[in-house]
Amino acid sequence: MKILYFNLEMGAAGDMLTAALYELLSDADKQKALEAFKAFNIPGVSFVPERSEKCGIVGTHMNVIINGTEEDESIFTENASAGGSAGKTEEKHAGKAGEEAETAADNSSPQKSLSLPDNVRAHFREVYKLIGKAESKAHGVPVKQVHFHEVAEADAVADISAACFLMEMIKPDLVVASPINVGSGQVRCMHGIVPVPAPATANILKGVPIYSNGISGELCTPTGAALIRHFADSFGNLPEMKVSKIGYGMGKKDFEAANCVVAMLGESV
Repeated sequence: MKILYFNLEMGAAGDMLTAALYELLSDADKQKALEAFKAFNIPGVSFVPERSEKCGIVGTHMNVIINGTEEDESIFTENASAGGSAGKTEEKHAGKAGEEAETAADNSSPQKSLSLPDNVRAHFREVYKLIGKAESKAHGVPVKQVHFHEVAEADAVADISAACFLMEMIKPDLVVASPINVGSGQVRCMHGIVPVPAPATANILKGVPIYSNGISGELCTPTGAALIRHFADSFGNLPEMKVSKIGYGMGKKDFEAANCVVAMLGESV
């Protein structure tokens, strides 16, 4: 049985999960994945993997370039520091009003032009739905009245699409994730300063084992939380397995601990 394990001791963000999964691929499959990402047809978006080192560990940082600029440098300048490369929270609602969560992948821009294989699109819709419902709960409004920022903007569409596509390429039989370190402190959003985890993240992670070890910052974003919530079959320690591949998905921020998501792929014993 093929097992995929995520070590989330430094939280989870969409780009970090994407980079960790990307590292599990062969060189040939990495190229195929990048070509597939281009075919997603997300306007103005490109994926640029780059070598990154954190605390002596070498891994991949997945740059999501939007109209020639890396996502965190142009869209999310208000937000506080976070573990993910973008340092952002979906709590800043600056995008267009969302459609019903069940059809958001088809009816919301830039999702209208999104070109995904059917099986990948099915995962995309479920992840998107988790975020939409969490935002709806956090702000006390129906899903159709939620003004998405992260969800409706191209960077989130890119993160979710790429991660779902890579999961389909790897096709694990079992996905296990560690308890999630969500960070601590506060993050600034459109409505003001909110506690970490941000309300949408907290709603998504209900029933999931989470903790904070005192690192100040938003280590787990709503997109990262939703991806893990959707794909993880269980949460716990590293299961007994013969590991064949290890991927390190690096965040942009630097902490005392290596800021990365670790993905381990192997076979059950």
